[in-house]
This record gives sequence, structure tokens and C-alpha cells, in this order.
Amino acid sequence: MLSSLANSFDSLIVLFSISMRYLLFTGSFYLFFYIWRNKRYWGAKIQQRYPENKHIINEIKNSFVTILIFGVVILTVIWAGKHGLTQVYQPINKYGYAYYFLSIGAMIVLHDTYFYWTHRLMHWKPLFKLAHKTHHLSTNPTPFAAYAFHPIEALVEVGIIPLIAFTIPHHASAITIFSIYSLLLNVAGHLGYELFPKGFASHKLFKWHNTSTHHNMHHRLVKCNYGLYFNFWDRLMKTNHPHYEKTFDTVIENREQGKINRLAEEVALK
Repeated sequence: MLSSLANSFDSLIVLFSISMRYLLFTGSFYLFFYIWRNKRYWGAKIQQRYPENKHIINEIKNSFVTILIFGVVILTVIWAGKHGLTQVYQPINKYGYAYYFLSIGAMIVLHDTYFYWTHRLMHWKPLFKLAHKTHHLSTNPTPFAAYAFHPIEALVEVGIIPLIAFTIPHHASAITIFSIYSLLLNVAGHLGYELFPKGFASHKLFKWHNTSTHHNMHHRLVKCNYGLYFNFWDRLMKTNHPHYEKTFDTVIENREQGKINRLAEEVALK
């Protein structure tokens, strides 16, 4: 009886943690860019229009279904770890701190590859109609779209956690750090605003990292720009939109012009 109650409590803690993490990241970004500072940063808005409220509500509803699915899978992985079935280890310095940080980097690289190819699979016509279309209802996404998946796609998305847990020796905190990084980049990709500096998308070094414009174009144009963190696979497989870098530059020009206009208005009011 006590064991059952403890397991139920642990399950609630995991679900609460995932929910709060989602709300903290998505809610804070949404409140800042779409409500509090919406006029100040309007020039950085990739699509110069706001999404309808009904789409935002759908993003939130779909996200909480995703959170439930994520919770079930993560709880299963935790259970497997407690029974010695995964590659989780203790103490944190068992393999040294260099390996600890290397393991987080390996998770990110593995996830980037996993995401690209599962994302391409989701664009296979039968799967797109069945599942991935739900995510693409957000043609002008907000941060809440980060977890706005059909249940089938939610299972695919969270599949990276057991893949990591069973293949990469790791401390539990390493997966936590990876998960926070993943959510942050996911939210940034769906932000709807471009925050990176001028020339970023075409810079010889930085062009290998994705931008908000890159993923926003995917939501609007569908058959391009499949990557998550990095731009390696899209460049290698030639799936970047041919006008990606030009579109990024245009967004930055609009952002800079917005700053100039805002400063001119402030001077005029003095």
C-alpha cells in the first residue's frame, strides 16, 4: 500500500515537473514578446502578424496531452533505471567530469540526428495526415507550439529519452540538463521572433546553428528546414529552403528598421 502511494506520488512529481518546466519557458517567452514588450519588439516578428487566439488555445491543449505522454515514458525510463536496466550511473564523477559534460554533448548531437530523420519520416504523406498535421496547424507558431503534437508524434518525440537512457552511460542530472536545453531551443524555434544577430545565418561558423527564422519557415512552407538544433543535416541533405539565408537577412533588416522607427518616435515625443 505504502509502495503504491509512493509510486503515485513520484508520478505526480514527474508530471508536475514537466508541466511547470513547459509553462515556465513557454509562458515567460509568450508574456514577454506577445504581451508585455510586443510593440517594442514588433520589428523582430518573423511573420508580421499575430496568430489567432483559437490557434494559441489549440497549441496549449495539445501540449498538455503531450506532457502526459512524456510523463508516462519518462516514468517508465526512471523505473528501468532503478532496476539496473539503463546506462544511468552514480556517483556523478564516476567517469570524471570531462565525460559528464561530453555525455551531454553526445545527447544533443544524437537528438539532432534523431529529430531530423524522424521529422522527415513524419512528413511522409500517410504519417503527415495522421499525426504531424496537428503540429503544422500552427502556421504562425508561438512558444506554446513547442509541445503541440498529436499523441503519435508525442511518442516519437519523447523516444529520444529511452534511446539515450539505454545507450549512453549518464548521470541522471545530465539528462535533466539536456532536457532543459532541448526545451529552451524548441521554444526559441517556435518563438516567432528572430533574436540572432545580423549575418548569423550565413556566417561561416554560426550558419551551422539553426535560427527561429529557419523553423518558422518550416511551419509556413512545410517541405523544407527539418533540423532542430543544428543546420548540418539540412545542408548535407539539401533540405534547407533556397531562400532561407535571404529570408533571415530580410527579417533582420525589418528588425533594425523597427528599432530606427521606435527611436525616431521616442525623439519626436520629447
